[in-house]
Amino acid sequence: MGNKIDEARMKNFAVNRQAAHYYNFLEKFEAGMELRGTEVKSIREGKVNLKDSYATVKGGQVWLVNCHISTYSSGSYLNHDPLRERRLLLHEQEINKLTSRTQEKGLTLVPTRLYLRGNKIKCELALAKGKKVYDRREAERSRTLKREAEQAIHDYRRRAG
Repeated sequence: MGNKIDEARMKNFAVNRQAAHYYNFLEKFEAGMELRGTEVKSIREGKVNLKDSYATVKGGQVWLVNCHISTYSSGSYLNHDPLRERRLLLHEQEINKLTSRTQEKGLTLVPTRLYLRGNKIKCELALAKGKKVYDRREAERSRTLKREAEQAIHDYRRRAG
């Protein structure tokens, strides 16, 4: 029951839907974010885009690159740069694991969503492998077949009943 309460408290600010289309997710990680005040306010307004963003490991730290957080409308001269690199907060053992895994051929770190857990903004990272064009076609074909089969079952039950 406590799990349902946690799920209700988590609010998605941004979801990278395209990532699931282009990548196979192998493992997911939850990371905190090092943000400035105006960035937090913009994210809470939903003015964030994860579409072309990715994460990279540099100097023993994980950085979120190309994540667009719009400037805060009521911000003054203290406003942030919308495309600046933001540090992601992970445990040292997770960073070491990601460092070794991303050096393998074809593996990358993709942010899948930004959400609120408790009172903190978190980033869900996925260790992913890029899909080939034929993999995407196969996934689309299997989705279509599944949808047609469900529709046929639904039609049959409606006529029988």
